[in-house]
Amino acid sequence: MKILVTGGNGQLGSALRLASAESSHRYIFTDIEELDITPKSAIRAFVAENGIDAVVNCAAYTAVDAAEENEELADMINHKAVAALAEVCKEHNATLIHISTDYIFDGNASTPYKEEDMPAPQSVYGRTKLLGEQAVAASGCRAIILRTAWLYSEFGRNFVKTMRGLMSSRPEIKVVADQVGTPTYAGDLAKAIVEIVESGQLSKYGTYHYSNEGVCSWYDFAVEIAKQSALCDCKIAPCTTDDYPTKAVRPRYSVLDKSKIVATFGITIPEWQKSLAECIKKF
Repeated sequence: MKILVTGGNGQLGSALRLASAESSHRYIFTDIEELDITPKSAIRAFVAENGIDAVVNCAAYTAVDAAEENEELADMINHKAVAALAEVCKEHNATLIHISTDYIFDGNASTPYKEEDMPAPQSVYGRTKLLGEQAVAASGCRAIILRTAWLYSEFGRNFVKTMRGLMSSRPEIKVVADQVGTPTYAGDLAKAIVEIVESGQLSKYGTYHYSNEGVCSWYDFAVEIAKQSALCDCKIAPCTTDDYPTKAVRPRYSVLDKSKIVATFGITIPEWQKSLAECIKKF
């Protein structure tokens, strides 16, 4: 089977390169230099020429605050390009695995979000990602949508790298303590995707949630990063969302219920602290 991975140079795409290294299937990694997914004609030609059987769409506009001022670009990548991918997959009977986000919810819940809970995005990023999901559904293609949250890795820019840098250079930092969720190590999500493919379960179409197990605030996450990175000389002080205003509204609560993906695919999801340790070993 030939599997196209878009956004191949991002956090998840890079993690997929490692996770799929020993696969019997052929993964073809592209980023914008190899395949611009905004024109449908380019996608159609690439899929046809390479005999693609499945697509893992890791491409996204993820600059949450910048999206507030660049809605057209965010919509192009998170919505319209996804619609084009889904339509081409439908034409070629290919399966689409599309990565989405907790930002499609309003963040006002107090129990973990289930897949069928009502979306109510509060930001341009969240709205465009939801439109992308809806475009996949409207296309009628064979699709698995994986919503995730708080993604980090040894690749690219992310919270773990930012915190380690700040802790190494400052005596004290403040981190938001009233936003709660679960960190997701990109390596774990990549392994889950490869496991779904390798175990022949691509036909279990639907929407699923994936993040690591456990719950924490950004402050708790930062404290654990400091502990595991031996950077405890830096004082970490909790602050509120109001103390740290941003252009885009962040979900106050974005814990995802993973029971559906565990029951359907039989995967095991690690605790976030354990996965953080695995990531930090790789720095």
